[in-house]
Amino acid sequence: MDTKAPRTIVALGLEGSANKLGIGIVKHVYPSGISSDGELSPEYVELANVRDTYNPPAGEGFLPRDVAAHHRSTIITLIRQAFEEAKIGSQDLDCICYTKGPGMGAPLQSVALVARTLSQIWDVPLVGVNHCVGHIEMGRAITGAQNPVVLYVSGGNTQVIAYSQQTYRIFGETLDIAIGNCLDRFAR
Repeated sequence: MDTKAPRTIVALGLEGSANKLGIGIVKHVYPSGISSDGELSPEYVELANVRDTYNPPAGEGFLPRDVAAHHRSTIITLIRQAFEEAKIGSQDLDCICYTKGPGMGAPLQSVALVARTLSQIWDVPLVGVNHCVGHIEMGRAITGAQNPVVLYVSGGNTQVIAYSQQTYRIFGETLDIAIGNCLDRFAR
């Protein structure tokens, strides 16, 4: 069913796949409504974007349990800050999005638990988001690209991804050469 009336969707996003915990609130504005053909071209309005980073002691790497403990201890404070920055309340949300993976298991689980709990308490739909697709969608929102073919290199992920038949598809990937890790280390 096509809906041509303008539509707005407000989403709370929780991202905690590694050492950085991010909470965002975004308004998606569909000036021409949402159609049933699956093609969405919303305008994005960032209402809030707060984050906190776990920094391990000097000379140590990120231990998943320590990163997860950081996320658990700071997530509620960050969510409150995001609502204050956005000047909205939970009653204004249309959905809660969270990073489903890939990423570090323990931090992902900690954030998913909060997302699921808030979804149930506030009776708001829950949307699991693929971390890689989230990066691509941010790039599309910023650049206005319609159908990008992406060489995705982030951390341990190296993939060629493109949008085809109303979904993102991986056209090639490697599990033994982490170009993203190489670039991350070089950049540091």
